[in-house]
Amino acid sequence: MVLPPFLQILPNRTDQRMSFHSTLLDHLARYPAMQIVDLYKLIHQATLGSEHAVTDPEAARRYLGRELAEMGDGLPEPLLDPLSEETGIIRVHLRPYAAAGGDPDRLLEAFLRTANEFHGDTQTLERYWFVATDLGYFPADRMDKFIRSMRNQHYPAVHHSPDYQRLYRPAYRVVWRDVLGVSS
Repeated sequence: MVLPPFLQILPNRTDQRMSFHSTLLDHLARYPAMQIVDLYKLIHQATLGSEHAVTDPEAARRYLGRELAEMGDGLPEPLLDPLSEETGIIRVHLRPYAAAGGDPDRLLEAFLRTANEFHGDTQTLERYWFVATDLGYFPADRMDKFIRSMRNQHYPAVHHSPDYQRLYRPAYRVVWRDVLGVSS
């Protein structure tokens, strides 16, 4: 698959807009079958963290244990995947985490603390959505229609698209870099 020209050259500016721009380009290059819902999920996580994901800590523990046991093989992925320099939110990919001997309890604690302590905002989500729309990867009218729908629903968390799940078999936890105690 030949990448569109805008995915072949990363920007060299370092401001926050360009930093998130680089994140978007990286994810679009790694996951070319991304759909608008997957892009929204990335932006939602980068700006709102994992606050939507934890209602029962014991259920979160069981789910992590089950996912670690059943995730199987997947595409090569980084251990730590920074989503936003501005917010400090990262994805910790479970396959390389487990392969490196990572402690599931430490990851769970970071995930739970992120859910309880990180407070993102929808203004940043909207700003990042504008950056994504400006890329032109998806038609602007479809992007606008999608974000209007999410806005009307108060920016809910969503699942990855079926194609994304089937092709990439995502297995990660969204955590705030500060509570994991690492630098990305």
